[in-house]
Amino acid sequence: MTDGDAGKDLQRRLLSEYYGSLSDEGRNGRKVAYMFVPGNVVELTRCFDMLPVYPEINALQCGIKKMAGDLILRAENLGYSSDVCGYVKNDIGLMLSDRKSPFGVLPKPDLLVCNYSGCNTFVKWFEALAHFYDAELFVLDIPYLREREAAKEDVDYIVAQLEELATVCARISGVPFDRGRLRRTLELSMEAERLWVEALKTAQSHPSPYDAYFEAVFYMAPLNILRGTEGCVEYYRLLLEELRARQKERRGPVPEEKFRVVFEGPPPWPHFRSFWELFKRWGVCGVASTYSKVGGLFDQGILHDPAQPLESIARYAMNCYTNWNLGLRLDLLRRYVKEYEADAVVIHSTKSCRSFSVGQADFREVLVKNDGIPTLMVESDLADPRYYSEAQLKNRIDAFFESLSHRRLLGG
Repeated sequence: MTDGDAGKDLQRRLLSEYYGSLSDEGRNGRKVAYMFVPGNVVELTRCFDMLPVYPEINALQCGIKKMAGDLILRAENLGYSSDVCGYVKNDIGLMLSDRKSPFGVLPKPDLLVCNYSGCNTFVKWFEALAHFYDAELFVLDIPYLREREAAKEDVDYIVAQLEELATVCARISGVPFDRGRLRRTLELSMEAERLWVEALKTAQSHPSPYDAYFEAVFYMAPLNILRGTEGCVEYYRLLLEELRARQKERRGPVPEEKFRVVFEGPPPWPHFRSFWELFKRWGVCGVASTYSKVGGLFDQGILHDPAQPLESIARYAMNCYTNWNLGLRLDLLRRYVKEYEADAVVIHSTKSCRSFSVGQADFREVLVKNDGIPTLMVESDLADPRYYSEAQLKNRIDAFFESLSHRRLLGG
């Protein structure tokens, strides 16, 4: 078995065990905490033996498995508008379908931890779930990051809320707060994050050993779901070994790497494979992406720290991509273009995700006119299959890379 096979096998086993733990038999009486991926506080809830459930991840899995369309229609029949986030409607549809996900029946929440980090839809989403499930809701208010460094008063504000959340978790779970356990969990998180950053940076090679958009969205799953566990650390150790082996052998995700691209925005999950193929045929490799940072900007030096447990959780929560102001996000795209020697930026604007799509048209304008960076902007949706037009997308993508090819021929 190669290292790559070992990594895939471990990821498969870890995720299978995770979803198995959510069954009635697997929970063994443990309480369930629903959370969002950006800025989640799973290290804290693990101290109380609470099982995490991530509605966003359930929604994208429904998209990939071609279930999202029907679930979204069920939510719209209940009265949800076509403009509401596709993830929200998918989740409401799951609730109306007795929580039957691609991985089995999901448990009801005992606690909803609304870690509001850059998306105001999160609050209304969990308010609705609190109503439908009659579950307790805790809103963890994360200040918007206005400057590159988090202000001390903002960190203190979040830490005070985390102390309050610990009290709530102890009451619901019946498990006392063990700060030593929190530090040990954070040690595992920090090591997995460090390995993930090293893996991300292998894309600076020519050719890149992996696609930092289309493959990274799967590589990042253990970090989002299983952070703070030994299995998560082992997975990223194996992943890094595999990527370094590919580097040495000069193997990449496309037969010939012709264009290196930075991707902005989430992918269209119901049409993931066909969307990827539209780029593969041009020899396009994603060398950096913002979506792979939605769970944390670890590559920008934002790691959990067992020496400052609650403070580092607070800083992490503020430093998720959609919680950065637009200027910081634009600068990150510019840095990625430079650091990964990218030829272009591709923006996938999604109809129902405002936390990503806001400002993207301005990004394109600035990148093209001020920075001279070729930038393509295409549109569909991250969950709703009705907003994906393959013919239209193909025309836009083909025209863009034809133009880039022509510029190269002319020495531009």
